[in-house]
Amino acid sequence: MEEQNENQLNIELSEEIAEGVYSNLAIITHSNQEFVLDFIRVMPGTPKAKVKSRIIITPEHAKRLLTALEDNIEKYEAANGRIKTQEDPSGFPMNFGGTMGQA
Repeated sequence: MEEQNENQLNIELSEEIAEGVYSNLAIITHSNQEFVLDFIRVMPGTPKAKVKSRIIITPEHAKRLLTALEDNIEKYEAANGRIKTQEDPSGFPMNFGGTMGQA
């Protein structure tokens, strides 16, 4: 019979959550007690966008998330090459870099 490590955390992932939620914009705000991460899906030609998911975490967990993201991006770029980003991150491309459609 196998012994289970007392420090092991068993994490369940439902089918619905496993599908994920697509987001192409994130807005991060904070107070002295928490960080709020809003994940939004912006669609071309639509003047409104909805928050698809909101995650609220402590400042300590925000710092851990930053470290984990930096580590994963470093590994991704080592395997796949540098990720290209826009020079001006505030200039979110509302046309998604393609040509504008006509009706």
